Amino acid sequence: MTTAAKKAKIAEKTANIERAEIHRASRDVKESAEHIADSAVEIEDSADISTILAADRTIYAAERTYAAWVRTGFAALAAGVGAKALLEHVLPLLFTQVVGTVLTLFSAFCFCAAVGRELVPRFNDPMPNARRIPKWILFLVNGTLALVAIAAMVSNWLGPYS
Repeated sequence: MTTAAKKAKIAEKTANIERAEIHRASRDVKESAEHIADSAVEIEDSADISTILAADRTIYAAERTYAAWVRTGFAALAAGVGAKALLEHVLPLLFTQVVGTVLTLFSAFCFCAAVGRELVPRFNDPMPNARRIPKWILFLVNGTLALVAIAAMVSNWLGPYS
């Protein structure tokens, strides 16, 4: 074999090795691109789930805020009703009636403010999975509580406790 033939044979082997390397590298690039596409879909799905869960957490936070308003209203109502009974021998009657009136009016305000947050919708997209308390129930319950607070205020001025 001549040196030119040996060189040609070596060049052909080198070319075959390089072609095999290029083929292997292109296959790896193709697999990598498929993995990137799959991970992009997974990231998008994860972001959608995170957004929906954030909307759910917002619903639960709004319900905790509602409960805090109602709890504050109950405390003010109890204080307003008890003001006359507890303070009648300590302070003048007019002062105890004013204190009871302010507290019961504040309780009625708390009951109305609790529902006020429900008047403005907060979600357009995405819709949360968590179920909300139906608005009609909130209006009915808090309207009744506000009426009870007003009745307590009226009885503070008209009705005897002792």
